[in-house]
Amino acid sequence: MKYRTRLIAVCLALSATAVSAADWKPAESTLMTRWAKDVDPQQPHPEYPRPQLVRGNWQNLNGLWDYAIVGREAAEPESFEGKILVPFAVESALSGVKRTVTPDQRLWYRRTFEIPEFAAGQRLLLHFQAVDWHAQVWVNGKMAGEHQGGYDPFSFDITGLLNNAGPQTLVVAVWDPTNRGPQPRGKQVLDPNGIWYTAVTGIWQTVWLEAVPENHVQSLHLVPDVDAGELHVTVTTPAATKVWAQAIDGDHQFPVVTGQSGTTLKLPIPDAKLWSPDRPFLYELKVGIEGGEQVASYFGMRKIEFKKDDAGINRIWLNGKVVFQMGPLDQGWWPDGLYTAATDAALAYDVQITKDLGYNMARKHVKVEPARWYYHCDRLGLLVWQDMPSGNAAGPQIGDGQSFPRSQFELELKRMIDAFHNHPSIVMWVPFNEGWGQHDTPEVVAAVKKYDPTRLVNEASGWTNFGSGDVRDIHSYPGPAIPPLEDERAAVLGEFGGLGIPVEGHLWWDKRNWGYRNFTNLEELQVGYDALIVRLKPLIARGLCAAVYTQTSDVEGEVNGLLTYDRAVVKFNVDHMARLHAPLYLPPPVIITRVVVPTSQQQPQNWRYSLEKPADGWAESDFDDSSWKQGPGGFGEASTPGAVVRTAWKTENIWLRRTFDLAETEITSLHLRIHHDEDAVVYLNGKRIASYEGYLTDYEDLPVDARAALRTGKNTLAIHCRQTRGGQYIDAGLVDVIEKERPTE
Repeated sequence: MKYRTRLIAVCLALSATAVSAADWKPAESTLMTRWAKDVDPQQPHPEYPRPQLVRGNWQNLNGLWDYAIVGREAAEPESFEGKILVPFAVESALSGVKRTVTPDQRLWYRRTFEIPEFAAGQRLLLHFQAVDWHAQVWVNGKMAGEHQGGYDPFSFDITGLLNNAGPQTLVVAVWDPTNRGPQPRGKQVLDPNGIWYTAVTGIWQTVWLEAVPENHVQSLHLVPDVDAGELHVTVTTPAATKVWAQAIDGDHQFPVVTGQSGTTLKLPIPDAKLWSPDRPFLYELKVGIEGGEQVASYFGMRKIEFKKDDAGINRIWLNGKVVFQMGPLDQGWWPDGLYTAATDAALAYDVQITKDLGYNMARKHVKVEPARWYYHCDRLGLLVWQDMPSGNAAGPQIGDGQSFPRSQFELELKRMIDAFHNHPSIVMWVPFNEGWGQHDTPEVVAAVKKYDPTRLVNEASGWTNFGSGDVRDIHSYPGPAIPPLEDERAAVLGEFGGLGIPVEGHLWWDKRNWGYRNFTNLEELQVGYDALIVRLKPLIARGLCAAVYTQTSDVEGEVNGLLTYDRAVVKFNVDHMARLHAPLYLPPPVIITRVVVPTSQQQPQNWRYSLEKPADGWAESDFDDSSWKQGPGGFGEASTPGAVVRTAWKTENIWLRRTFDLAETEITSLHLRIHHDEDAVVYLNGKRIASYEGYLTDYEDLPVDARAALRTGKNTLAIHCRQTRGGQYIDAGLVDVIEKERPTE
């Protein structure tokens, strides 16, 4: 964007105590990304860290700092242990330290800096983009302030703490209880295993200085109103003053609008170019104080909502059009930097490859990213569902305990919304995931909806449903599946898939690697993924509005990523994936389903069955099954999710046969309607037409290539189902699925 080159005068003055690259190297690690070699210890992450409120006078404080790890109650150490590279967490390889900090310890940082020349006559602000979790800050031995919260930016005015000349000493102390405290911390644990990852302690985003006048722009609150053709701008300043704002489209400058700080300025944007994944258009924005400073920003005009389509089904609409949202669960972890990508190019890569693979959305999973990640989503056109990092509980009461925020969890949730509200890419807030630390759900959802009425709110992705928010979200592995349709909420699939494969040479651990369903080669993995996507389209027709595939990259022991953990291998064919996903974004199809052979879900259907292994040829039409038992489907154990048990089955294996007559074989698209728990092999007239591993939690229509096996007259459907763990159930039938595309607008 033009404003970035025009207005960002990057002032990366190094301190007098800066050390050379020879004083730093990454700690030993089993896995590194290709961007690690580009890390400059004198200038890591040199980019301006706050793209939506830009000034020219700033200084980056990233680089090598002194560090020490001491007891939690110990005073500031007199001597420090070595050098740590900021902004990489102390547990990461790129920090150069790679040490665990326990809840009984405190991490100390120290460095010096010179007062920048551009700060003359100005206030000097010290910014921290993120520190996990409780930070205390001193300048020249005097307390600047403290902050609790691992994911939100905070600042201190240090003007009055500066010495008149010479080096200024900056000291930071950090305490982080990780999973032994109630605070939001996402997937961090002290003992990484399974879906839980290495802890992150201390400074993990950019630290920087910024010079501002006494009365300056503190924050911007931008709200696009697509219906009115306006951008609503609220400018916050320390003292009430007259402010102005102007939108810019290339060479075209819209009229300047003026008003008082703290009030809403309405900027007309006639015939707005709407922001979308297909066309992520961003307007430039200038904001200033009359007679004072000017800052730069940007915005996108877009509207997100859910409402019913012409068939009375709730859909998610973007800019007045139904848009199916499909994307990966994005954990945002890195083998070399943990929470922090090695470089901004690495950060942008995850967004670009997600787009290249044909996705239009990502669910940022129980983590908050640096502002530049959302900037890349804004400019590249990637919709974002933003999770709140989960914690163990609500945390201590805040304020009166009645109004939002009521707790430490809500305080950090509110700060997250404040920090990233202006990004057009973010279309949904997700306060809770799978019951992790879930509490007071309807109250939290109502508070978020009131605080930000411009976005959708997903009360809890998966599991515990309280009926609040804008969407009903389920998880289904491998899936896909659709939640029951509701009158007041849209149906979404918050997680599915999880197809895994360990790629030798790109693993965090040699052992303990896992996925929800594992494959032995990339070709089989692609076939398995394709089968999931084929099954999505009928669900879209029924009312599914979004689907989130697990996941963007492998993470530590998880090998179910689209990419390896080091991002060196894309496990899928990129062009094929883009073509595969493209039809999902067309208007939802009209699906007409004609029952060929009914299941027992609604009415009992008679089957022959055996609990003992039958003779060879048992699936053939002419096999003599007269000695087999008879009973109505379905077969299984009643507590199995989605089961309609009419005949109990509690052994390991069951073999089923059923005959049916077919008057004609004119079939458009034959599908097997099946509910299996667990592994099932299906035959039609002796020909194997399907094989499924794992289980389903409801009846699903799965495509099969079986038309050649169908006959006019008598046919035989035969199934072998094997139960290995948990519930058990089997029932099946055949349906003809006829798809008709809706006309495009």
